Amino acid sequence: MKKKAFLIIGAGTFGRHLCRCMAAQGAELMVVDQNPARLEELLPLSVSAKIGDCTNPEVLRSFGVPDFDACFVCVGESFENSLVITDLLREQGARKIYSEATRDMQEKFLRLGGADHVIFPEKDIAYRLAVSESWDSIFDYISLNGDYGIFEIAAPAAWVGRDLRQLDIRGTCNLTVLAYKQEGKVYPILDPAYTFTADRHVLVMGHIEDVRRTIR
Repeated sequence: MKKKAFLIIGAGTFGRHLCRCMAAQGAELMVVDQNPARLEELLPLSVSAKIGDCTNPEVLRSFGVPDFDACFVCVGESFENSLVITDLLREQGARKIYSEATRDMQEKFLRLGGADHVIFPEKDIAYRLAVSESWDSIFDYISLNGDYGIFEIAAPAAWVGRDLRQLDIRGTCNLTVLAYKQEGKVYPILDPAYTFTADRHVLVMGHIEDVRRTIR
């Protein structure tokens, strides 16, 4: 299988974390920043590091934008630059664009400028922590769309000792059971005869309000 290639513009905190995670997945990366010092620590990751100002159309064109599977604009410290770069990427034929934002009002303009997805790193982490820490029975959370997500929860007392067919969780709780987690490992639940136990966490997908009603 061919490795995917990504262009990461901006080697600030989020850009560097993204680069490390992408490299760990075996992706081919080109990282661009105007500050050489930011790029130095990324060189051991076998990435192509370029020094350049991506608000300059010619600089951006020299990277071959259409060749990348996706482009990430990680310059949240400068919304003006983020907007300009997003617009130029779209003009130059980027296949998919992810742009970082720091405030909700920026999303509208970035999408108008051509962003396919708008990322709120600090906001997303804050919301994830708020969800998992505010409820004793919610241990982790992955956002899917707004208040919909995948939640790791303790099996409610009413579920323990009963199986999926008996409970009809989708019909009664409006939730989809995906898997159970035990000793740090995740196991998909494929058998409708699966019986819930108190020592296993459960991964469910649905709206946060339905989750809250279920675990109360």
